[in-house]
Amino acid sequence: MSDKLPDVGAMLAQARELSEKMRRVQDDLRHQTVSATVGGGMVEVTANGALEIVQVVIDPLAVDPRDVVMLQDLVRAAVNQALQKASQLAGAAMQQATGLPLPADIGLGPRRSGGGS
Repeated sequence: MSDKLPDVGAMLAQARELSEKMRRVQDDLRHQTVSATVGGGMVEVTANGALEIVQVVIDPLAVDPRDVVMLQDLVRAAVNQALQKASQLAGAAMQQATGLPLPADIGLGPRRSGGGS
């Protein structure tokens, strides 16, 4: 058994380095996007790696005033798919940056609430 104490200075330097690396990855993720298309192309949602929705495209043919519920369902489905893809993108980037095995959905970005999927 060794009486040698860990080098706290080196540990702090490693922690600062990892923190800076993660900050750079998060900045990079804001510029990477993924898209999800549903309803045969009627609705497309694009999200970035920071789990922000950056674009929603709705085909005018999807806008039927008699069936607003269908359009709402398409938008919700596309948003959920885009956020899932963005979460996977972010998780892979963080895992690559840290070298640590991370869960598929590491909970980056804003919390989503309400409703089931």
